[in-house]
Amino acid sequence: MNCSRCGQPLEERAASCANCGAPTGGVNPQAQPAAAGSQVPAYKFDSKQWTNTDKVIGVAAVVLFISLFLPWYGVSVGLGSFTADGLTAHGYLYIVLILLLGEIGYLAARAGWDQVRAKVPVPHQQLLLIVNVVNLVLVVIAFLDKGPSGVGWRFGAFVGLVAAIVAAAPKLANQVMNRRKSA
Repeated sequence: MNCSRCGQPLEERAASCANCGAPTGGVNPQAQPAAAGSQVPAYKFDSKQWTNTDKVIGVAAVVLFISLFLPWYGVSVGLGSFTADGLTAHGYLYIVLILLLGEIGYLAARAGWDQVRAKVPVPHQQLLLIVNVVNLVLVVIAFLDKGPSGVGWRFGAFVGLVAAIVAAAPKLANQVMNRRKSA
């Protein structure tokens, strides 16, 4: 069989022509590096790809991300006071940080690449629900576990708690409404 673009002979089951890179429709069982002529699809940001819920979750995720670096706990001793951010006080909040980076990156990619919307193995709504509920649980635990007496909350803890609730609330509300409709 020959390539329809350049006429060169094709290797059996080749996904693309070795000469010009044109797709052949064949399946190559071995992963090969991208041909010189192939390109990564162009990224074109389009916020219209987001629902209003996606926008709320995205803003709440950015606020929660920022809050992890703000003072969460503090104690006043004598003439000075000492504070600790959420990540310093609770190392497990790095899980929240990683999930937030992934979620923000996913939402940004979803707004610019059609392939992301089509190829994610978990449904969009379910993915956001899982990520934000895990974040909410970890933030609530961190908020309640402020340490020994005398240690008080600072504004970062409140901002983080509110942002985690706002990020999880739309998807949790959808789940509750769907369960009520199906019952």
